Amino acid sequence: MQVEILALRHQLAVYQRTAARPKLRPADRILWAWLSRAWSGWREALVIVKPETVIVWRRRKFRQHWARLCRSGKPGRPSIPREVRDLIRRVSSANPLWGAPRIVGELAKIGIHLPRSTVAKYMIRHRRPPSATWRTFLKNHVRDIVAVDFFVVPTVRNQVLFVFLVLAHERRRVLTDYFEYSH
Repeated sequence: MQVEILALRHQLAVYQRTAARPKLRPADRILWAWLSRAWSGWREALVIVKPETVIVWRRRKFRQHWARLCRSGKPGRPSIPREVRDLIRRVSSANPLWGAPRIVGELAKIGIHLPRSTVAKYMIRHRRPPSATWRTFLKNHVRDIVAVDFFVVPTVRNQVLFVFLVLAHERRRVLTDYFEYSH
């Protein structure tokens, strides 16, 4: 009952401020947005504006509140202190076989808790020597490489000749050949 009297008196005060259409101040909007949340009979007591208008105010205020919270400060995760970044680089260069999970574990032992992706981002990348080319591989293994082929040759006498051939790459010589006619 007291809340209803307060709401009606507030509306009366708004009407007394101006003779024409009442101009609502931000404080008036905040009051009605709060009353709409706290009091179930606010729709019946509201005369100055439609209840839908108060709901719009409330939603707008909610969006503004969260937009303000999101804008405050820098966006994203907080930055990692330079000392910690340098420590990650020192540990990764001193232990090239350690990956990010191992470094995360070691940092956790001294009280620095970071995600694995963050540690991986600040690790020093160890360059591997370039792998050998295909030409180098063939040159190094030419004695061990053979070519194998199996093919069919139709003959003039309407027979089929099956040929199995093995060639050594070192001197390009035939190691094995096998011929057989089909019956």
